[in-house]
Amino acid sequence: MNEERKIAIEEVDAVEAPPKARVDAVDAPTEGSADGVHETFERKRDYLTGFLQQKPEPHPAGEPGGALYESVIEALKEIYDPEIPVNIYDLGLIYGVDITADGHAAVQMTLTTPHCPVAESMPGEVELRVGSVPGIGHAEVNLVWDPPWDPQKMSDEAKLELGML
Repeated sequence: MNEERKIAIEEVDAVEAPPKARVDAVDAPTEGSADGVHETFERKRDYLTGFLQQKPEPHPAGEPGGALYESVIEALKEIYDPEIPVNIYDLGLIYGVDITADGHAAVQMTLTTPHCPVAESMPGEVELRVGSVPGIGHAEVNLVWDPPWDPQKMSDEAKLELGML
């Protein structure tokens, strides 16, 4: 009962392309078109055309995303807490940075505890570093204790550095 199966092979030079699908759109008759004539619709203007041609507005220098603001943040990232090997920005000690149009920077910050050994020197160091950023004429540091600092204020990078992630 051994049946042999053979596969027939046929060589061809070309194959006819299958017919392309064609779809005719039929519009529903409009009111008053009892004669069966259908109204055609023109393609509407692409709503993205104007949007895609817009150029992004530059960030003001002293606003987040602006060059001066980012320079101040970079200066803050160069200051490290002496007890914890993480910069004060990633540690979450900086609560806010405001820069006026005339180059006045106000930094709102806290410390890990009110009894921190650098409580007297850290605000002065922050003021010196921020004041040395080109474009900053005057820097002011406001030390606040409310809301109190907690480890949740740290960036993910800082948590990773300290083995908390």
